[in-house]
Order: sequence, then C-alpha cells, then structure tokens
Amino acid sequence: MAVKFSTVNWAKGSNIYEVNIRQYSSEGTFEAFSKHLPRLKEMGVEILWLMPITPISIKERLGTLGSYYACSSYTEINPEFGTLDDFKQLVNDAHALGFKLIIDWVANHTGWDHHWAAEYPDWYVKDAAGNFTEENGWKDVIDLNYDNKDMRLAMMNAMKYWVTECGIDGFRCDMAHLVPLDFWIEARTACDAIKPLFWLAECEVVNYHDAFDTSYAWWFMHQTEKQAKGEVSLSNVREVLHAYTQYPQGAIKLFFTTNHDENSWNGTEYEKYQQAAKAWAVFTCTWQGMPLIYSGQESPNKKRIAFFNKDLIEWNEPLQLTDFYQTLLQLRKTNTSITEGETFILPSEYDDQLMAYLRRKEDKVVLVVLNLSNQDRLKITVENPWLKGNFMNVFSGLSFSFNGKESFELQAGEYVVYEKR
Repeated sequence: MAVKFSTVNWAKGSNIYEVNIRQYSSEGTFEAFSKHLPRLKEMGVEILWLMPITPISIKERLGTLGSYYACSSYTEINPEFGTLDDFKQLVNDAHALGFKLIIDWVANHTGWDHHWAAEYPDWYVKDAAGNFTEENGWKDVIDLNYDNKDMRLAMMNAMKYWVTECGIDGFRCDMAHLVPLDFWIEARTACDAIKPLFWLAECEVVNYHDAFDTSYAWWFMHQTEKQAKGEVSLSNVREVLHAYTQYPQGAIKLFFTTNHDENSWNGTEYEKYQQAAKAWAVFTCTWQGMPLIYSGQESPNKKRIAFFNKDLIEWNEPLQLTDFYQTLLQLRKTNTSITEGETFILPSEYDDQLMAYLRRKEDKVVLVVLNLSNQDRLKITVENPWLKGNFMNVFSGLSFSFNGKESFELQAGEYVVYEKR
C-alpha cells in the first residue's frame, strides 16, 4: 500500500518564489537578499525556495564560481553567501514576515571533492575500472550509491540538520526521480517527525507523489514552448492538462514559464513565448496547481543569466511587473475558485489561438481568456450560466454586468481575467 503524507495546510493554494542568491544582488549574500523580503511580501509571495546554499566543489568546477548543484558538504554554508548565522538570520527574518522558506536538496550526486568522497568512497557509484562516475553527462559531479545503507542514513541526518538547526520549512529536491522513491519516503518520515514540512520534487513521475506534495509540470512547459514555435497546437497542451487531472488526489503540479535551468540554458520566457509570455504567466497563476516565479521575473529580467559565473539579474527600477504578479497572487489568496474550484474550458472558433476557461467554487467565479498567438483581433463569445452578475476586470479594476453571454476581442498576447464580485 502506497505511503501517503498530508500536505501542510500553509502550502495548500500557495505560491513559490525561486531565489538565486548569487545573482540577486551585487553582494550575492543572504544579508543583501533579506532587504528584498518586504517587497516580496507586498507582492504576495508566500514560499521562498533558495537554490543550494551549500559550499561548491573546486575539483572539476565549471566556470569561475561553479554550479550550486556540485556541493562539497551537505551541512555547511557556501561562504559566498555568508555564514551559518547569516542564514539563520535570513530564516528568522523570513518567518517574522510570514514567509515559509525551503532549500534546494541535491541528493543524487555530490561534487568531486565532497568530503564523503575521501572519507567513504564506497558511498559512491563506481565504473568498471573502480573510478567515481556520473550517469547523466554532468562533468562536475559524481553519483551516490543508494544501495549503501550508511550513506542513506548520513543523507537523512544531513537533511534533518537543516530542520533542527535552522528551522527550514521544507525541501525542493533536485532531479528527485534519480534517487529511489523508498529513500524519499524514509527521509520524509524522518524529517516530518521533527516538524511537518513541504516537499517539492523536480520530476514528473506520478508515483513520486507517494513521498512528495508537488511535482514539476515540465511536460506542460515543453508543450507550451512547442506551441509557441508552431510545432504543436493548443489542443496538445490541453491534453497534458487533462493528463494531470488523472494524478492521485491531493497531488499538486508546479506551473512556471521559467526557472534557473530554463533561463540559463534555453532562454528567457520572452525568447520562448514572445508576446505571449505574460499570458502564460497568467495561466500559471489561475489554473489548478501551484505557480512558480523565478528571481527577476517581476522586473522583468529579459537576459539569460550565466550559471557558473557572477551575472547580476537585470533589475529595472521601478519593477514593471510587480503589480502584475501582485494582482494574480492576491486573486489566488482571496478567491477559492482558483485554488479549490472546478474548471470549465470554453470553446471558440479560435481554439488553437485562445485559451479560455471558467474557474468556480460555489458563488466564486473567475473567467480567464488568453490570446496565446501572434494574431490580433481574435473574438470569442462566452455563454455560460456561471457568467451572470457583476464582474470586475482584476487588472483594470473596471466593473461590468454580465448576463450569461458575453463577447471579447483580444489582441496578440492579450489576457483578461474577470472576477465575480
């Protein structure tokens, strides 16, 4: 029988903001980032996810600073970012403002000069010649051996350390599917015994929800990218969304238009989606699931950020999309139709250009219409009994009286969201 964990109440209907400490400020420290907490709180961010905070291996390092994901210790702080006390202060500051804070956990591999490699070489996978190895083509890391019980116990103890010592609220687990599911179940059982945590898996293997609350919607993101290139249609995207509805009850999908990997390796959301970038961002915040916002999206940051070197996020003051995200996150917070409601997809003669849907729970109703194409003046007539009463355009603040049948015309990349008042 599958092990089932309950999602902590504070994570239900919540949102995540991914923090790239190195590139967030010129200082690249916990202390410098903490100055942004009041701004992010006002924007409506609830869960902060910090990319790995552990020190980075020097051997086989890529670039000048190396990858966060090639650690040399699981229980120390990357000195680039500050000290352990600085991190604890950041956690305390975040908690004082009502945030929850989770850290990135890289359990599949370590850097080449992780102290375990010297102390416990049998904790690692070896090739036929008895050398450290890595099976996914990443040259700066070496794979751990999950057949070794001592290593598994040490890994769990390292995870527990951050909960007991620093009071973190959960883990985002890197490439979770490369680590055996039974380990994650053991680790969650051990860590949740200290305090209930939130668990996010960077994977899209359905049965990993036996251990995790939320999993990535990579499939969705790749299909939307293909749709933007004209390689697939919106009907293919809808098929992915339908497949997600078949997930186990309580399983949450993480929707995003970019993240650290996408931005650095595949381009910004504006490169991928062109003028539809904001419309897809509206989707991530109004569909059933959990939205992810990456550092700088509120600026908006329109450059690819270097992964292994110092490369500051493009902060354009005043931040142009703060209000945009604040509106969406506020809607999620106050309208239960977004986080708990049923979804009704609305047909139109432009089904391959427009995504239109109603979200409803009891008397709460939200209408979303997105033009995800480069075509102007696309018209849609929406006829539905849910669409009766006084509705407000959440972005303009203007109110309209709907009588069950309404027509809209959208320009390329345009989006409208109406909330029943």
